[in-house]
Amino acid sequence: MPQGRRKTPFSGKAKKEQLKSKREKHGGKNVPFLDRKGDDSDDDSGPSIQKLNYQPTKSGRSKPNRYALQFFRETNEEVKEKKEQARHSLVKVDEKELEIDGDLFFENKLDFPKRPPWNFDLSKEQLDAQENRYFTEYLKTIEAGFDMKELSYFELNLETWRQLWRVLEMSDIVLFIVDIRFPVVMFPPSLYRYVTDDLKKDFILVLNKIDLAPAPLVAAWKHYFEQKYSLLKICLFTSLPGYNLMGQRLDKGGLQVRRRKGRVRMAAEGNQQLYEVCNSLVGDKVDLTSWQSKIKEEIREEYQEEEKIEVGETLHVQNNTDYFQYERFKSGILTIGCIGQPNVGKSSLMNAIMGKKVVSVSKTPGHTKHFQTIFLTNNVRLCDCPGLVFPSKVPKPLQVLMGSFPIAQLREPYSTIKYLGERLDLIKMLRIEHPYNDETWSAMDICDGWAKKRGYLTAKAARLDSYRAANSLLRMALDGKICLCLRPPHYTRRREFWQTHPDVEKVKWIQALSKEIEDTIESLDKAVGGAVSDVSTDNDEPVSHRTVTEEDSDEELSSDLYEDAPVNSSNKYATLETED
Repeated sequence: MPQGRRKTPFSGKAKKEQLKSKREKHGGKNVPFLDRKGDDSDDDSGPSIQKLNYQPTKSGRSKPNRYALQFFRETNEEVKEKKEQARHSLVKVDEKELEIDGDLFFENKLDFPKRPPWNFDLSKEQLDAQENRYFTEYLKTIEAGFDMKELSYFELNLETWRQLWRVLEMSDIVLFIVDIRFPVVMFPPSLYRYVTDDLKKDFILVLNKIDLAPAPLVAAWKHYFEQKYSLLKICLFTSLPGYNLMGQRLDKGGLQVRRRKGRVRMAAEGNQQLYEVCNSLVGDKVDLTSWQSKIKEEIREEYQEEEKIEVGETLHVQNNTDYFQYERFKSGILTIGCIGQPNVGKSSLMNAIMGKKVVSVSKTPGHTKHFQTIFLTNNVRLCDCPGLVFPSKVPKPLQVLMGSFPIAQLREPYSTIKYLGERLDLIKMLRIEHPYNDETWSAMDICDGWAKKRGYLTAKAARLDSYRAANSLLRMALDGKICLCLRPPHYTRRREFWQTHPDVEKVKWIQALSKEIEDTIESLDKAVGGAVSDVSTDNDEPVSHRTVTEEDSDEELSSDLYEDAPVNSSNKYATLETED
């Protein structure tokens, strides 16, 4: 045994401090909060970074975590406080509280990072260092100008922002996609101003997943954006129109059960609208007749059971995030860049436009790691950008419902259940009994009640598994089985106006719902008098809701979005899925 002094105790905290000093020594100046990697220590002196979808690696060559999602990490005190609030009784909010104006969440000075000035005299190493310095200064400015508790989760990975820069540079038309349930909190005005004013490019907003919202609400949001942003072109889209669903029928309560077919056909109605908008912007500079012919052929084509998977041309980030010298309609090709936040359905939209699976889809944020280009026709190219969470002041529970943050990575899901429970009547929807026979309900009581009904128990002590129940409910909300839709200002007061608006028929045409389902939705909507009117404490009328039976499996309740059937209900803001 070699002689020497005895080893002295060396704690894990001391080891972390040692590694921190080494990083500062070899890595130069860093942003203070970027030095802390999101460990579980009790040091809550400042914000730290939480890496999501992180993969351990042994080899130094591969870099699987280059595109890992990175957000500010909540402190232990914040998590403890939110858990305590989840035990307080729910306070129902008024129906008008769902009316949201985007100006509340996107301040003018809360901008997103843009590629710094560049020229051909810079080497690749110089450009990389310049972009790193710029991004560091950008984060310092954000930290100095805003309280981190007020800001939402937003992307802190420079590699992901480089994807956006590349897509913006190479695109002729920018296609920004939002979820119709939360459109105004997903749309950053700073990006709109940058594309239209600085880049001088056309900007199209796609209101996606319109099958999850009532037609009058879709028409109201369309006019909201048209009036607020004059240069914006609006398209309505759903990758699940009626003909991409099977077994459409009404249950005993008059609600529809909808299941996705194994192979989706091209969403011809939404695709036709997108073609018309692009054709009006391009004019005679690019011939789009092949795109129009593709739509007509798909409409005439008979449904085939066998699904063919085609892999499009993939442009890897490592070689293609450098500066791109833009040339409008280069080589006679129209390039359409598809941008949006995670889980808005960008990849599903591209698959629906193509009429076959060309891009992998998942409900996990950060699934698309690098942008991909797929040729729709020989002169129309689609470019799919990874989902990006822009800086904003959107409440974090709302961000979880939007799908911007992975549910499985949540340290504290109960505040989001509280947000839902104050706006929807989850007790009636889930048909649960109070686990402790009390008259008042809290967010924790709802989770315990759902755990009791579903049989979610902890492994050792066999207690009600509240955390698993909360995750189950959040996945149902993400899938649209529990559906919360925000509304534009003054929608409640003008509901009758929007129900008779001429654009409602166009929305229904794109949704491609059967006449029977449309009539049922309209009749029950008039009877209920509003989608969330049952949330009000003054309304004691019984409302029919879709329930989940005990026979339903966990896999069915947590199925991937658009891989299983999203379900619409006649109560359009509160839907659940079931089997008869």
